[in-house]
Amino acid sequence: MGSEPEERITPPFSLQEAVLGPLKDYFSRNATIPLLFLIVLYKLGDAYAGVLTTAFLIKGIGFSASEIGTINKGLGLVSLIAGAMFGGSLMVRLGLFRSLLSFGILQALSNLSFVFLTWIGKSYGMLIFAVAFENLSGGMGTAAFISLLMAMCNHRYTATQYALLSSLAALGRIFIGPTSGFVAEALGWAGFFFITALSALPGLWLLWWLRHEVSALEK
Repeated sequence: MGSEPEERITPPFSLQEAVLGPLKDYFSRNATIPLLFLIVLYKLGDAYAGVLTTAFLIKGIGFSASEIGTINKGLGLVSLIAGAMFGGSLMVRLGLFRSLLSFGILQALSNLSFVFLTWIGKSYGMLIFAVAFENLSGGMGTAAFISLLMAMCNHRYTATQYALLSSLAALGRIFIGPTSGFVAEALGWAGFFFITALSALPGLWLLWWLRHEVSALEK
């Protein structure tokens, strides 16, 4: 028995179709605007904490630049890669919605580990735990987030739609990032990282509200 022929994906025939086609295709679907807000909000807490993490570890706790380079950068990179790989494998079993929800909760909780670090003080063990936890959960969340973006793209316009959708994820950091210094000065480091954990909640709530739409993206 012969296999069924694969569906051919025809490229856009003009520049106008290449530019406007992806937009018209995306906005012709259901729940397009709420899904755009989900893209902006999902990684907001993770990005908000990352703005001042290095400054916190050096000025707030008192670790040296070399210690930060070894632990925060070295261990962080390894944990980030491990998290992305582990998250990708878990997604096969959990599915897109449950992965986004579970990994999003872990991202929020990882910000609270820096609250405990402010209470404990200069502790290498707590630093290693906080850095590993943050980057591991961040890598898992990134794996699920990229899968969400890819699921939202039409195969015919994948490159354009993915570029447009992924650029939206930076909007939250652009708008909320400048407030980080004021929040840290007003509330202290513990208060700042607690706020970053709370800033993840709107994205998680919106994800739950869109659970049927997100689950439908897998079909």
